[in-house]
Amino acid sequence: MFWLSLLFAIGFALIHYFSGQLIHVRETPRSRFLSLAGGVAVAYVFLHLLPELNEYQQELEGHLESGLFASIENHILVVSMLGLAVFYGLERLATQMKRRGNGSVFWIHMALFIVYNFSIGYVLAESEFDTAWAMTLYFVALGIHFITVDQGLRHHHQESYDRRGRLWLSLAVLAGWGVGAFSVLHEVTLSMIVAFLAGGIILNVMKEELPEERDSSFRAFAVGLIGYALLLLAI
Repeated sequence: MFWLSLLFAIGFALIHYFSGQLIHVRETPRSRFLSLAGGVAVAYVFLHLLPELNEYQQELEGHLESGLFASIENHILVVSMLGLAVFYGLERLATQMKRRGNGSVFWIHMALFIVYNFSIGYVLAESEFDTAWAMTLYFVALGIHFITVDQGLRHHHQESYDRRGRLWLSLAVLAGWGVGAFSVLHEVTLSMIVAFLAGGIILNVMKEELPEERDSSFRAFAVGLIGYALLLLAI
């Protein structure tokens, strides 16, 4: 499925680069589309990515037969938790720096999401998807999620994001796909990236949906969550 993964990687890049021009959504009250997108992303994480982590955990335990980490249970979930914590910590740092008028907040956000997008591109190329449908579901869930990410970054950085940020994030997805497609990394490395990514996706969805001033639509969120969950379970 090399060519299909390349097509989807290009699709991810195009979504990032053109979403602001093609899709205009409200921030307050929050567009129902963004709330629906959040529900889709959460359903994908909990019903696809997290179950995959159980398989990675078994493989990881085989490589950690002795030493300090061998005595720790659920290594993969710890990595996922750290992913959530790292994204939350850097997000808080960026918010505080923005209040102080520190201009480097843009690059902190970009560095954070360059790693995020690189990981998504890498997993697209490196993961052993069972079928083309499984890869398509990954693309649909995270492609919709990218629109939410774009909206949040454009809200924070406006012209800076449109001039430079969206290009960097588009290239990051393609770079991640390139590394995953043309290099062979250890299975443990892939498991760590998937776990870290799962934590990051959960945090990014929640931080966009939870603030009270966003006036998010729980109904749209639930439709996205339940609808995509049923689709995943059916396939």
